[in-house]
Amino acid sequence: MARYGKQYKDRVVARLLPPESAPVDRVSSEVGVSAATLERWLAEALEAASGGEPARRVWTAAARLEAVIATAGLDETAKSGWCRAQGVYPQELSQWGASALSALGDPKAAGEGVSSGAQRRRVKELERELRRKDRALAEAAALLVLSKKLSAIFQEDGDE
Repeated sequence: MARYGKQYKDRVVARLLPPESAPVDRVSSEVGVSAATLERWLAEALEAASGGEPARRVWTAAARLEAVIATAGLDETAKSGWCRAQGVYPQELSQWGASALSALGDPKAAGEGVSSGAQRRRVKELERELRRKDRALAEAAALLVLSKKLSAIFQEDGDE
């Protein structure tokens, strides 16, 4: 049985949480850890974050919209049953529906008032900055490894 470090688990669980909210199956195939293990790690992380309370499912915007669509044609009894099965309060479902309708009704209220050209420029600028920082981090890590190797070599020579 493989054992994974806390940092590795945290990085993988971070991919499952917002803002990325990657599907468990996709992350499982990419990292080579079973979906059941990833779901257990996610539940443990959510429970730890909530101070020991039982973990609740994290609903992405797409999942919320699917839930609203799935329950739109149900009567109140069936909708309540669906909510119990999914661990959602009917009030939450109503709020999700209202927010979806408001976002569809007024694009400026949903945050789409900024021109797409400005958004593209901002995204490119942020991506460029991210690449620069990634390179700097990789260089710093390489220098750290080299300095540790160098100190290990000279420590061995000093002992003889």
